[in-house]
Amino acid sequence: MLNVNESKDESPVEVVNEVRAVAGHAKRAAADLSLLNRAQKDTALHAIADALAHALPAIVKANAVDIERAHEVETPAALIDRLTLDEARLTAIASAVRDVAELPDPVGDVVRGYTLPNGLEVRQVRVPIGVVGMIYEARPNVTVDAGVLCLKSGNAALLRGSSSAHNTNVALVDAMREALKKTAVPVDAIQLVPGQTHAAVDALMTARGLVDVIIPRGGAELIENVVTKSTVPVIETGIGNCHVYIDADADIDKAIAILLNSKVQRPSVCNAAESFLVHVDIADGFLRAALPALNKAGVTVHGDSAIAAAGQALGIAISPVTDADWAAEYYSLDIAGGVVSSIDGAINHIRRWSSGHTEAIVTESLASAQRFTAEVDSAAVMVNASTRFTDGSEFGFGAEIGISTQKLHARGPMGLQELTTTKYVVTGDGQIRK
Repeated sequence: MLNVNESKDESPVEVVNEVRAVAGHAKRAAADLSLLNRAQKDTALHAIADALAHALPAIVKANAVDIERAHEVETPAALIDRLTLDEARLTAIASAVRDVAELPDPVGDVVRGYTLPNGLEVRQVRVPIGVVGMIYEARPNVTVDAGVLCLKSGNAALLRGSSSAHNTNVALVDAMREALKKTAVPVDAIQLVPGQTHAAVDALMTARGLVDVIIPRGGAELIENVVTKSTVPVIETGIGNCHVYIDADADIDKAIAILLNSKVQRPSVCNAAESFLVHVDIADGFLRAALPALNKAGVTVHGDSAIAAAGQALGIAISPVTDADWAAEYYSLDIAGGVVSSIDGAINHIRRWSSGHTEAIVTESLASAQRFTAEVDSAAVMVNASTRFTDGSEFGFGAEIGISTQKLHARGPMGLQELTTTKYVVTGDGQIRK
């Protein structure tokens, strides 16, 4: 195992050859995996869950090495939280693997079927995509989520996590591959991409013909790099600049609970709220209750002049909001806030600053809820619910491979169905085209 504290001299040619070699193994594994039935795949998933539970001490130990290194290089606390895999989180990950095994297998589902006037029977059926390359930062839980979701949907997974989680990822993949040795699933259905240099990432992104799709998960810089440099098709997962709008007809207690949960429950993830907007007609009453609640929770509010004035009256310091704040995905206990004169003002603000991930409205007005859901163009729109619900497991997918903010192929939390494509199966009895 190569520790992140060590270095290894790798020539670009060697790296490209190594990456293409594992991609070739993955392509062959994907072909074999696509022929397996649900029972065979579910048996493998339960074996993986058992292996992760058995290897828990070794995985925690490997993760401790990564955490120690993260502290040494002064990694921000939010990223260390994402990197950390303790016993509770690992147990939850293993449980999620079993949940995936219980989900229906999408492969072979008939999307639509019909018979043409000439007697041809046409069926559009779900099939695996093939080889899925994952490029992601810090989050070792993605290693398991991606591996098992790809397996269940009949795809081979090529996993390229960041060097900050290298030891953890190696331990996780070792456990999963060891489990596969005792099943019908090819061991090479789950692989780590070799190498810890940018050359390895570049090689994966340009392995067109061997890799069918790349899914990046991480910050804006990583995603932009993959989208602009990859010659392999990309499903873009976006950053989460999520908003909570408190409408004039909101229930204040409900609004405070939703805002606090959206921001505080786990601030280091993409579905945490980064901005809130409040209608001027309810602002006085809402801010008198909300600002102390946010302050008690340790949240720093970056507010406009109206929020600053409300904070001053309460003796709560408010940081002046800037364009950088409105654009920020904080990953921390910070939130931007402003007062708007109408629902139109809220919608226009969201259109300008949103990353297209998740927006929420808190209102008792059906008309306001309908306008907001119709006019806000994001992957998920919540009505009287926390932004934190935009998540594969919360949506009943068992786990997710990412949250897509693009509009082609998949949008929103991506589960098993989103990891399939379709093909047409046409059955005839000698028909020829005239």
